[in-house]
Amino acid sequence: MLETNVHYPTDINLLFDAIRKVISLISESGIEGYRQSKHNLKKIKKLFRKIQNLKHSSSKNEIKKGKKEEEIKSAHNKYIKEVERFLSKVRKDLELSVLEKNKIDEIKIFIEHSERQISQIERRALKGEEIPHNEKVFSIFEPYTEWISKGKAGVPFELGLRICILEDQFGFILNHKVMQKETDEKVTVPIVMETKSKFPDLKSCSFDKGFYTPRNKSELETILEEVVLPKKGKLSQKEKERENSESFVTRRRKHSAVESGINALENHGLDVCPDKGIHGFKRYVSLSVLARNIQILGNILQKKELKRIQSLEKIKRKNLTNKSEQAA
Repeated sequence: MLETNVHYPTDINLLFDAIRKVISLISESGIEGYRQSKHNLKKIKKLFRKIQNLKHSSSKNEIKKGKKEEEIKSAHNKYIKEVERFLSKVRKDLELSVLEKNKIDEIKIFIEHSERQISQIERRALKGEEIPHNEKVFSIFEPYTEWISKGKAGVPFELGLRICILEDQFGFILNHKVMQKETDEKVTVPIVMETKSKFPDLKSCSFDKGFYTPRNKSELETILEEVVLPKKGKLSQKEKERENSESFVTRRRKHSAVESGINALENHGLDVCPDKGIHGFKRYVSLSVLARNIQILGNILQKKELKRIQSLEKIKRKNLTNKSEQAA
């Protein structure tokens, strides 16, 4: 898992990100009528901050509670109306402008982001709807970012993309994959097949339970000589015997080394990605994997050199001992 360098997303701050970018781009475009862009942004920001500071009432008094809810709705409505007013002017001016197409297209991207967020705010805050997860965007600037539930104490979720790695017995990472809108079981067979094509000697592989499906297990058994893939859920007697076999347990224990490899990757930059765009994200992952493999190679060469030096010192000490014995 690699985090993208984004702030915590809410529909109101994502709208502010989008309109801020629209204001910035339109004011830099040279189109007349936007000399007060800083004032416009300040006005919108003030409305945004007001919503942030409003809290839902915890009072048991229904009248007080109702008034607070109306105040929150009113604040959201004013925020939306001010953004829509500005967007309406920008749309009209873009239709009449002689700007280059790529600049117009860039502004329109952030207008579309604004329109989506306005719709979601209206549905959530004004109509009381719950927005489906698949309709949400978690960053205006890194729209590929996913909300990944971790289920760990203190880290309930992270914002970024999952990374799948395949490591050999020496700690070298043979293959990796950035998973966009994919879960572990979707990449299991493809990453093994791709790795097998590059490293034909690959004969066995160990996985977590998250990679298990009956189809994955059967397909992997046609590719590899031995598949260590624990089954999810209740085990049959035959499956218990398989997972308790000496070979399965031995290879399963070696799987823990992958966790240290993942931690090492985080130490080589695979923690938060500072690069922009999905291309930069994937490049950053590849460079972190390369850095880890270079470190593993360096450790092997360092141990080899240390062993050579120790061997020479041992021979030297032996020669000195022989000389001293001959002198005696």
